[in-house]
Amino acid sequence: MTQNAILVLTTGGTIDKNYFDALSEYQIVESGIPALLKEARVALPHRVVEVMRKDSLELTDEDRLAIAQAAREAPEARIVITHGTDTMTQTAAVLAAQVPGKTICLTGALSPARFAETDAPFNLGMAFACVQTAPPGVYIAMSGEVFDGLKVRKDRAAGKFVAL
Repeated sequence: MTQNAILVLTTGGTIDKNYFDALSEYQIVESGIPALLKEARVALPHRVVEVMRKDSLELTDEDRLAIAQAAREAPEARIVITHGTDTMTQTAAVLAAQVPGKTICLTGALSPARFAETDAPFNLGMAFACVQTAPPGVYIAMSGEVFDGLKVRKDRAAGKFVAL
């Protein structure tokens, strides 16, 4: 991979959830991100690395450090991270402190990528655009907006992210 390639780190979250019948709970399954990128015909060189499969509410400090380590040690300078939305801002803060000099954009979905009506493909596309055009730093791309990763919060009542 070259420095111009984009690394996609998957961590789980709603974007990778699925359910198997009306009585089951959602489960995080094998990432659907590679299929989304193929369907979108992404022509940029990229690679996808699964870091973990966890709901973001279950992420520990050690998990966040593992995500940061994967980003820091990667040869790519442009990184998209798929992540659950509930604690995305906490991971953004760790990345900002631990991974200098790279352009990182976290994204996720408010409904699973496997659903017919999902925001996942659009958010993933926004994140790809962000890492190609933004200067080094940590960002969050959700619902058609790109936010400074350190100046945003999830407004659960409104079902969206809002700038601080």
